[in-house]
Amino acid sequence: MTQPRDGKAEVRREIKLLPPLCKGLQLIPVDFPDGHQRGQCQRLCSSSPLHAPALLSAPHAQDRCSKEKPPGGCRSPRQQRNSAPRGRAHPHSPPLPSLPAGPAEPPEPPHSPAELLRSNPYQTNPLRDSVRRYLQLPADQTVLILHAKVAQKSYGNEKRFFCPPPCVYLSGPGWKLKQEQIKAGDLGEASFRVCGYMGLDSMGSSLMETQKLSFEEQPDTKGFGCAKALYISDADKRKHFRLVLKLFFSNGQEIGTFHSKLIKVISKPSQKKQSLKNTDLCISSGSKVSLFNRLRSQTVSTRYLSVEGGAFIASARQWAAFTLHLADESSTRSEFHLREGYIRYGSVVQLVCTATGITLPPLIIRKVTKQYAMLDVDEPISQLHKCAFQFQGSDRMYLCLSMEKVIQFQASPCPKEANRELLNDGSCWTIIGTETVEYTFSESLACIRQPVSPVPLIAALQLTGGGDVAMLEVQGEYFHTHLKVWFGDVEAETMYRSPKSLVCVVPDVSAFSCDWRWLRYPITVPLLLIRDDGLIYSSSFNFTYTPEQSFILRQPVLSDVPQDSDKLLDSIHQEFTRTNFHLFMQS
Repeated sequence: MTQPRDGKAEVRREIKLLPPLCKGLQLIPVDFPDGHQRGQCQRLCSSSPLHAPALLSAPHAQDRCSKEKPPGGCRSPRQQRNSAPRGRAHPHSPPLPSLPAGPAEPPEPPHSPAELLRSNPYQTNPLRDSVRRYLQLPADQTVLILHAKVAQKSYGNEKRFFCPPPCVYLSGPGWKLKQEQIKAGDLGEASFRVCGYMGLDSMGSSLMETQKLSFEEQPDTKGFGCAKALYISDADKRKHFRLVLKLFFSNGQEIGTFHSKLIKVISKPSQKKQSLKNTDLCISSGSKVSLFNRLRSQTVSTRYLSVEGGAFIASARQWAAFTLHLADESSTRSEFHLREGYIRYGSVVQLVCTATGITLPPLIIRKVTKQYAMLDVDEPISQLHKCAFQFQGSDRMYLCLSMEKVIQFQASPCPKEANRELLNDGSCWTIIGTETVEYTFSESLACIRQPVSPVPLIAALQLTGGGDVAMLEVQGEYFHTHLKVWFGDVEAETMYRSPKSLVCVVPDVSAFSCDWRWLRYPITVPLLLIRDDGLIYSSSFNFTYTPEQSFILRQPVLSDVPQDSDKLLDSIHQEFTRTNFHLFMQS
């Protein structure tokens, strides 16, 4: 299974499981009209009807990790796994809230999806109770690092600071909750203040230089810090490196260590015509970029295209990442159709702010040479190239800055060269690709004495197996042996493979509701990673159990049957056999 990245086509696999009446299943690929290929189970053997009284006397579901049995007796977790239907995974559906434990007696069939999130009411587990409280009121702490994809090397005594400078944002209600906990311990407000240091990963070298970050609170309650004095010298011979961020509280308590994505080192912007045979420095449609303007090549005069208060501005403090979309040739000013490919000069593009979603009108990107916009150049765009953005359909109007304002500037035609237009300094922009990495954790409900790092990152999910056991592989980074996968407030049997792979057993739907036999709507639970000491790492992935109706035309369900009749059992059995649960996962 693959995950959609930057607007590319999504590939997903759907697995349908027959009811527990069938003993043999076979997974066969099926091509659908939408172009996706899904796996579908096929019955291999005939099965005898399930005895209806056994169906009626099925006990409550229980957590497979618990050895405690509810009153009245329960089947073993293995028996439950064999007799319970399964579900599907859906990483972006909104999760339903987890509710407290239900009554001791079997309740009536549920009337709302929220009632189905109740787990085994007989089990008491401090960690599980903490997870339930977290699901009801998530108190996440998020560390967001923004940085450029490439960095220009400094030679000799010069210092070419990274541009745009790496930025760090602290967000989430967990930081405020942590402040209240520290105040309750009479440690003072100063002890809560977050400080940090950012530098290059040293790789065993003593050349690493760090810069102290001071976080200032913004109107949106986010903490913001910026490292404006980082550079890489020519003594460092690496072609790639990472930034390292270390966060502390003012009382000296370490929060954790966080890494950026890989950054490519270049000596200087390429002046040669780019070839698509070497796409390392090319910019593709759907990628994230930053634009900055530097008057007369002075570092102190650098301004970045940003968004503030719903308007585009030229900021000297903060920069924004924009998604650069390439327009289809059939696009008009009113209808913008996207397409894939690498951005070339002369193409119609659209800039969309990744944080606010605010969009500029369609623009034609032009190459800039000695302050002239070149109208006949169609080569691929490269990192750190100077370019200009002409408003589509306008009379030589270009995107321009004037102090902190973003305006339109009308270029002057060149009488001797019709393929050139003269620009001013504010219309010349430098383009560079950017990366974003986000770390999320919650330590508000656990007594954490160790740093939260390494913070695991989930990149994709891969579903394997079927029948009695369905396995889910969690793919990402920074995994370790002290992590467990949780489906909502239910812990899954987890096996560590490598720092990039965890494998777990998908819990039965009966672990979330003792009324799964009457289930007619989806159950969605969030996918969590929890450390042994109770530290919670949330993710953007959800797992959804969804019933699928299989209409059996030759077995109509009796609508009005007296309760003392044996036909009631037959009708319940028919209703059960026509409800198939399938596992569905997409990224």
